[in-house]
Amino acid sequence: MTRTFSTSSVRAAFGCAASLAAIATPLQANAFELDSESTEPGNQAAETGIAEQLKLMREEISMQREMIQQQNATIARQQEAIDILLRRTSGDFDLAQMRGAGMEQAAPPPMAAAGPLPDAPVGEAPPPEPAVEAMVAAVPEGQGVLTPNGRLTLDTSFEYTNSSANRLVFRGFELIPGLQVGLIEASDVDRDALVGTVSLRYGITDRLEIEGRMPVMYRHDRIKVTQLRDEGIVRTLKLEESDIGDAEIALRYQVNAPTEQNRMIGIASLRVKSTTGKSPFEVGFDSFGVATGLPTGSGFWGIQPGLSFLLPSDPVVIYGGMSFLYHLPKNVDRMVGDVLVGRVDPGDAASANIGFGFALNPRFSFSLGYNHTYIFPTEQIIGGTKQRSTHLQSGAFAFGMSYRLDERQSINFGLQLGATADAPGLSVVLRLPITF
Repeated sequence: MTRTFSTSSVRAAFGCAASLAAIATPLQANAFELDSESTEPGNQAAETGIAEQLKLMREEISMQREMIQQQNATIARQQEAIDILLRRTSGDFDLAQMRGAGMEQAAPPPMAAAGPLPDAPVGEAPPPEPAVEAMVAAVPEGQGVLTPNGRLTLDTSFEYTNSSANRLVFRGFELIPGLQVGLIEASDVDRDALVGTVSLRYGITDRLEIEGRMPVMYRHDRIKVTQLRDEGIVRTLKLEESDIGDAEIALRYQVNAPTEQNRMIGIASLRVKSTTGKSPFEVGFDSFGVATGLPTGSGFWGIQPGLSFLLPSDPVVIYGGMSFLYHLPKNVDRMVGDVLVGRVDPGDAASANIGFGFALNPRFSFSLGYNHTYIFPTEQIIGGTKQRSTHLQSGAFAFGMSYRLDERQSINFGLQLGATADAPGLSVVLRLPITF
């Protein structure tokens, strides 16, 4: 077997030889001077000079001994390094694969010899895996990981919604098929809404958080109404309204705390919606029952339990959930147009969604999903008669993006496109959460 010595080892050997030669030279010169001086007839001054030279020589010899000891230690360390290199070159590992690992690094474990060597240089740390928080930053609000214990998150959002609806309503009765007595009303409505919301989330524990929301709403509706009695009446209305919406409070609890990777995380939630916004029955109505103002709230208390899940699968996080919104009925007892509206039981709503979030890097992620809501019929007593509306189907495709500015704040963008006739046509959301 051929042994290869490093350039540094050869240089060290030559350095040691040069040092020994340098030590020997002054010793020989001093000895020659001593011999020449001792042969001459001495006097007192000469003896004093010889004593001083001897003292200097002793000091120089002492310093040279220290230098020799230091050089011996250097030689020992270099020999140890040579032995390590010889042991590594005599094994199954290529010297080129060990470069960059460092002289003092221990040899790879035996199990590494059974499989292929890593592509990355030895000693280089693997790229960091994106945290779950970064991977799910773009998922719908309320379905991500919870706020850590003792932390406060201020979430400011701005949402723009546009919707259009065409409706044909008959108010009367039918004597025989094709013969109707009453009022026929056709309406074309184009609605724009801008909602600014301030939310505060606080982590009670690592698995429990509380949230409060207060929305402020601006609405602008353009309504074209055609009413047919004895003759057709066409009216065009433009309505605006700005006021606070329905405040909400919510609790979220992480059901499980998986200790292994790629384990599903379950989150249970309970949301309560108030009636702080302007009710639909608080706006004015004309003699035809057409609203002269716009509501900013539902007018009914609501309770919404829900259950969602997160399934991390690097680099994708699959999410989904379901919830049920229950409205508390109440007696309105208000004249709307020329009829009395009594007890109203607004339709409850069952919602479900599913999608995935994808982290391109630790800062940027996006999500794709679908949301669907089934709204049950509304039951109400109008003019002493119980009436029941039809159900509604609201489905939308959702797209989201998130960019993490730092560990405390990020920018989230969401877009929803209506997939059913009853859903809003377009919804755009911009969120700016900051964690303290």
